[in-house]
Amino acid sequence: MFKLLVFVVSVMFTAPVRGSAAESATASNSTPGSFRIATFDVDATPPIGSMMAYDPVTNRWDLGLRARGIVLLGAGEPIVLCAVDWIGIANAGHDAFREALAQAAGTSPQRVAVHSLHQHDAPDCDFSAERILKEAGVDARQYEGGFQREVLSNLTAAVREALPRAQPVTQLGLGEARVEKVASNRRILGPDGKVRDTRWTATTDPKVRAEPEGVIDPMVSLVSFWNGEKPVAVLSYYATHPQSYYRTGIPNPDFPGIARFFRQLAVPAALPVHFNGAGGNITAGKYNDGAPTNRVVLAERLADGMRRAWENTKRQPITASEVHWSIEPLALPPAKHLAIEKLEAQLKAHDTNFITSGDVSKLAWLRRCQAGHKIDVTCLRLGRARILHLPGETFVEYQLAAKAAQPGLFVAVAGYGDYAPFYIGTAISYEEGGYETSPSASNVAPEVEGVLMAAIKKLMLAP
Repeated sequence: MFKLLVFVVSVMFTAPVRGSAAESATASNSTPGSFRIATFDVDATPPIGSMMAYDPVTNRWDLGLRARGIVLLGAGEPIVLCAVDWIGIANAGHDAFREALAQAAGTSPQRVAVHSLHQHDAPDCDFSAERILKEAGVDARQYEGGFQREVLSNLTAAVREALPRAQPVTQLGLGEARVEKVASNRRILGPDGKVRDTRWTATTDPKVRAEPEGVIDPMVSLVSFWNGEKPVAVLSYYATHPQSYYRTGIPNPDFPGIARFFRQLAVPAALPVHFNGAGGNITAGKYNDGAPTNRVVLAERLADGMRRAWENTKRQPITASEVHWSIEPLALPPAKHLAIEKLEAQLKAHDTNFITSGDVSKLAWLRRCQAGHKIDVTCLRLGRARILHLPGETFVEYQLAAKAAQPGLFVAVAGYGDYAPFYIGTAISYEEGGYETSPSASNVAPEVEGVLMAAIKKLMLAP
């Protein structure tokens, strides 16, 4: 506890149009000084008695869940970035969030990016799954969307109220630093190239924890927006599963939320908005045996990386003409093991396993795929910075590929957009086995790599 108090005190004084690659019309309708930012922030903590992803809420914690973000104004239609402390927002739920925020901001849904942070003691959101269960006369359980719609209503009100208070953006800040002893690859391969062990978020086996970190992205990236000498918002990006321990019945933002809180104490003028990167195959398992005390240890380490990235931040002038939004709508290939006839039969029979698992969300995903639904992968360009927005629990290799495509630029990646695909592995990972690419965990086929990598490359290399 003393270490935590010392850390908090120390950081308080530390400062430093729909279509393929659719492009915003920025330079033609922007004028000097027209680039502005509005911030919004609402409580997203479910009430006692409601269902989270795994368990009902039994109590509250000092730190609740947040839904917060920014609206960028003056560079064509407004651009909205939103991060929510929930396990996932999928299918029609994700559509609803984009559409409502777009309406509130006066923009189109294609210029809205909504991401969850994937904490596990947190709500789920899938209005498609909810509708399927209710139409079948079945309890919607974790997909009951009353509270989620309430949060969405509060979010839209917050956005509308924020717009008149938008502040000029005169400078963009970019900084990054290595985070020590947090992330590790969860897939441990044996001599045969197959997954031998899985390093879960909490790994009790010391031999598995002792394995090398493996392929990760150790960097935390910070993008800050400044009005003169005043920071208005700080966006942070770091790739890992965000759990230290869970199934407590108490909604909490886990260690990334605590790290975010520390940074808000350190830089109170700016709204901190944290995004989970492409961390589908990344956990803190090497450094976490599940002891509750590790939550603050991991939070301190992530916050320390954020602090050093803040101190490393370099500021540069920016105008609306340097802000661009690109879109690649993708039809991701559904997993071949998903049989819609079988899922429909389980629904009709009110199969208990189907109802209590995530299979209903898989059925919703398949129905949408068959209807021709596409997922938008988007990229926000801010001067020499690129911010890529990806769906699902994307493997870190996609994030590393985005950075490799533009090694001379500043690249940040947000994962966990539309949660419907669940895990999105690389092609070879489906041959390696392991939980993440198993039929229970991944809703896409190995061919997803070719589709997604092509889109990433196109977005990152756009002039």
